[in-house]
Amino acid sequence: MFDKLDALERRLEMINGQLMDPEVTSNSVRLREISQEHRQLDVIVSAWLSHKALMAELEDAKEMLSETDAELREMAKAEVSVLQPKIEQGTKDLQLMLLPKDPNEGRPLLLEIRAGTGGDEAALFAADLFRMYCRFSERNGLKIEMLSSSLISVGGTGKTHQGFKEVIAAIRGAKAYNLFQFESGVHRVQRVPQTESQGRIHTSAATVAVLPEPDAIEVKLPAKDLRIDTMRAGGPGGQSVNTTDSAVRIVHIPTGLIVQCQDEKSQLKNKAKAMRVPKARLLERQRSEQHEKEAANRKAQVGTGDRSERIRTYNFPQNRCTDHRIGLTLYKLDALIEGDLTEMVETLLREHQAEMLASLEEL
Repeated sequence: MFDKLDALERRLEMINGQLMDPEVTSNSVRLREISQEHRQLDVIVSAWLSHKALMAELEDAKEMLSETDAELREMAKAEVSVLQPKIEQGTKDLQLMLLPKDPNEGRPLLLEIRAGTGGDEAALFAADLFRMYCRFSERNGLKIEMLSSSLISVGGTGKTHQGFKEVIAAIRGAKAYNLFQFESGVHRVQRVPQTESQGRIHTSAATVAVLPEPDAIEVKLPAKDLRIDTMRAGGPGGQSVNTTDSAVRIVHIPTGLIVQCQDEKSQLKNKAKAMRVPKARLLERQRSEQHEKEAANRKAQVGTGDRSERIRTYNFPQNRCTDHRIGLTLYKLDALIEGDLTEMVETLLREHQAEMLASLEEL
């Protein structure tokens, strides 16, 4: 590991020289690439230089342990006891910095939530999950944009509630993928439904998929695989509603995926938004096939991203939320459902990093 860090230190020195080169500074594309690499390396190399300084201090302190002066030996012993845990923690931090970057890191993503088993209650739970993720996005400075939804009205005890058969949204922000990467799977809820008049607890489920958005050149959708229909937008009255064929429905024939978008007044804008979903779905399929090949040769890590995998249970009567992949139970479901997912997400990330480190040590 230390040899690799020394190599990164030399690489940073080289980049510092390139940033002074007129040929680089006059080429905006090259300058952007070099500047991005410089930012990434500067963090690692700064930590490495600090770590080397601590290791040098530790060596000096250890040499003083052989001094004849008892007072100097005690001082050296105290210094060693302070420096050793710092160096151990620093080594772990550097190991994490050197872990391979996820190719999806920094990408925008699509979030799909679909009602599963449980009828109307599953649709209400899907709406609760979407609201939870919207609040979580707001807390972390992410932008969320609705792309497609299928709303249903559910009659309850005294009033009507809104649920989702399905909802698809785009989430943008530098941390979007890192924060949402472990949310794919089956989310199960145990509670007394709003539509229940006898107070019985029901179990329902909704599926969540997190799909990194592909670049324009990564995924091509042949025209023969798509059926595109236009129609008049529905919804509340107002200008341009039910007066132009602005709504767009896209059917991806090979998979049967249907996406409908009518939020924009322009048909072209609605088509562009709707097209993002089948492209992301196709990229997910390509990467899932690659992941299966890789997973055959190594231990499965935190969650496979498979939506058939039950990952979490939300028990409302006990204010309890359990993530089954890592055995984490938090008794603050009321806060979680309001978007306070930080502890859950950070614990999942730490577990994932620990597994990655363990797999590297086995090589």
